[in-house]
This record gives sequence, C-alpha cells and structure tokens, in this order.
Amino acid sequence: MRLTQILYSRIGEWSKRYANLPERYIKRTMEQVYWRNPKGIQYKANTIIKRKKFHYTLDRPWSAQFYETNSPGILHPKVFVEPIKKWSFFKGDRVEILMGKDKGKQERGGVDVYIQEEEPLLVTDQVSLVDPSDLKSTGIEWRYTDSGEQVRVSLRTGRIIPMPATAEETIDYKSKSTYKEQPKDTIEKDVGEITFEPLLKTFEMDIMDKMGIREDRIPKKSYWY
Repeated sequence: MRLTQILYSRIGEWSKRYANLPERYIKRTMEQVYWRNPKGIQYKANTIIKRKKFHYTLDRPWSAQFYETNSPGILHPKVFVEPIKKWSFFKGDRVEILMGKDKGKQERGGVDVYIQEEEPLLVTDQVSLVDPSDLKSTGIEWRYTDSGEQVRVSLRTGRIIPMPATAEETIDYKSKSTYKEQPKDTIEKDVGEITFEPLLKTFEMDIMDKMGIREDRIPKKSYWY
C-alpha cells in the first residue's frame, strides 16, 4: 500500500501552495458550474450553482486527470479524516504501516508504483515515521533548536529526523538552490532592499520633515477635569 493514499485530503492544498500558479487560474480550472441563471432583468443577478466537493488524489487540481476523476455526476464516498493542526509527514519521508495486511512494511512517499484502490490509512494512528538512526518506527514532536529552527524529534531516541529533500519540490524547481530567476520575477537584490523604515511620527509630521517645515508655534496650555 502506498503512503500517498493517506494524503488525499492534503494533496490539493499542497498543490496550490507549491505550484506557483495564480489562485484565479486554479479556481477557474477546477470550477464546475451545474446551473447558471439566464440573462435578463427578470432574473436575479449572479445566481450560480457550482460544485463544492472534490475528491483529491495525486493529480494536480488543474490537470485533466483531476477533472476526469471529478467528472460531472461522479461522486466518491466521503472519507472522515481527523483534522491535524501541525502536519508532520512530507513527500519523501520513510514511514511504517501499523495495521492491515501490510503491517510492518516500510514505504517511502513519492515512489511511482501500482496500488490497489482501498480506503486510505489515517495518518494519526495507522502510520508512523521511521527514525533514520535505526530504521524503526517512532512518534515525533516539533521542537526548536538553539538557533531557532523548528525540527522534528524522535520521541524514542531523541534524534532529529531531517526533512526530506523532496519536501521543497515545486513545479518550478527540485530545490530552492537550483531555481533560476525568471524575467517575471522580482530579483533577489530588490527583495532584500529596505525601502521603508517605520518611524514614530504622524503623517503630517512626516510630510513636514520631508518639506523642511519646522513647527515654532507654542500650543496653549489645556486642562482636563
């Protein structure tokens, strides 16, 4: 059984986050309109019924394969997934399956293999990360290093479980260091340049300083009762 079966509910969000594609393009590509009111003054404006529930798989939400899986009229059974505040599994992690016929088997996410269509495993209690120090399953928790970096730490050995290199892959690059600036991009030099320094001044005080205006009037005393 493949690890990515348990990631169905997160693939869509990951795809949008790392695709570097405009949100409006993804929204337009995924959109399925069931009914739209005719044009005319006798009809209410902008009455549209759209599809709201999609079945997320390994296919990108803007791809033809995703549309085929979510063709109009095709509905998939709902899979109840426990909400996770902090996601601890990433593409490329080695995990161990904790139940079913594949119990004890270790898999690495992102490998292209043929799989059976079965109910996805729950990431909360049916799979666990593998500690690379001894290749045994372990629970993890997020901690901070002395330098302030957030890392995953094995609860069994106390060792840091490094992030897989494939976790930062996007549609534009395999790793951030290999990315080449494109003509549409803001260059790195301009991004790091400080163009605004906040000061404890009102708008009027800032304008007066820039125009060389000095306030020499002395305000009258005021009293509060």
